[in-house]
Amino acid sequence: MSRSAHPAGPRHADVLPEGHYTAPPADLNALDPRVWARTVVRDDDGVVSVGGLTVRELAEEFGTPAYILDEDDFRSRCRAWREAFGADADVFYAGKAFLSLAVVRWLHEEGLNLDVCSGGELATALAAGMPAERIALHGNNKSNEEIQRAVEAGIGRIVLDSFQEIARVAHIAQRLGKRQPVLIRVTVGVEAHTHEFIATAHEDQKFGLPLAGGQAAEAVRRVLRHESLELTGIHSHIGSQIFDTSGFEVAAHRVVGLLREIRDEHGAELPEIDLGGGLGIAYTPEDDPREPHEIAKSLGEIVTRECESAGLSVPRLSVEPGRAIVGPTAFTLYEVGTVKPLEGLRTYLSVDGGMSDNIRTALYDAEYTVSLVSRASEAEPMLSRVVGKHCESGDIVVRDAFLPADTAPGDLLAVPATGAYCRSMASNYNHALRPPVVAVKDGVARVIVRRETEEDLLRLDVG
Repeated sequence: MSRSAHPAGPRHADVLPEGHYTAPPADLNALDPRVWARTVVRDDDGVVSVGGLTVRELAEEFGTPAYILDEDDFRSRCRAWREAFGADADVFYAGKAFLSLAVVRWLHEEGLNLDVCSGGELATALAAGMPAERIALHGNNKSNEEIQRAVEAGIGRIVLDSFQEIARVAHIAQRLGKRQPVLIRVTVGVEAHTHEFIATAHEDQKFGLPLAGGQAAEAVRRVLRHESLELTGIHSHIGSQIFDTSGFEVAAHRVVGLLREIRDEHGAELPEIDLGGGLGIAYTPEDDPREPHEIAKSLGEIVTRECESAGLSVPRLSVEPGRAIVGPTAFTLYEVGTVKPLEGLRTYLSVDGGMSDNIRTALYDAEYTVSLVSRASEAEPMLSRVVGKHCESGDIVVRDAFLPADTAPGDLLAVPATGAYCRSMASNYNHALRPPVVAVKDGVARVIVRRETEEDLLRLDVG
């Protein structure tokens, strides 16, 4: 197929149908550093590279689709969070964003702790050598088996999420002859400005024990009655992909209020407060996330101010960034398969992946950007929708984007900021094979999670 401009599809804002963009960017070849991993550059020949390797080389060796992860960027973000919060706070990487043996080892080496929320994540953490005392276990319905494994391993903290779980953890710890450190997760009634499915601190949802109505205070009483439990603090998480720290201020005020009630009723000051994670990243150039040092300063000041007002000693602060660390460090590399212009609307570009490797667009109406990365182009901008190969009309990767009008089958496209919740939420829909995760550093690429094979699919099918 020639690389001549396709005849259909609007080019400018005055004919743009409903969507997220209002005008094409000034330079389609530019790579906005706000959304790309730190070592990503476009070479003199127009080909994009990461960690010293071009996307052409990566596609040839590892195939497409593939998640390409910038190891230097990941490690530098770990260090930035660790240094921002300092020795008087704890940073727990939220493993649900993306977890693998290699990632656990990087976290250990960079001095971060790890938050897991399932038996599988806990198994990965322990197999990779993360010290158990630096692991936290979350989850709203932990099984007895998961709790037992965590207690037996000597896990540093279990975050309790219900009255039933208090009894379960206490019973298992007592039977094992252990005293298990725990936090109580509370819902503080803060409505985070985010998607309904990732807002987690309003009362009408499945996580935590509400402050309103006294359930959180009752949970404290029940925990303190069990000698096999050591209550070390209160946990709160208000949502995900949040840019404004005002919600954390309200949450901290209400959590500190509970700490004051605990002191007044039980004569004890708890030594820890965990404000969770949820800090946003830039998926598009319009997003404006805050840097770790700004977040650390703001949260530290909020907690200190609230504790001083309540007459409490300032507890140790914990945070749980996941997306904010891994999200920006990876992009998904695709190959264009078909180009379908629709007169007066847009051009559909079908790639060799889709909702099986990135469900977030369909699930959350998430916005992404996309670039032609296997070459430069001077063609005019073409309003495009990047879609996958699955049998669903909602199989959309990037809903509205401007790409060069000469984009053609065989071209490589890359969607940045896919390090979080893409591989971890990937599926085998239509019996698709989940892509590999390829880590790149100093001109060397290695697979840290291999591509699935047909044998992997058939191995579980017992007929």
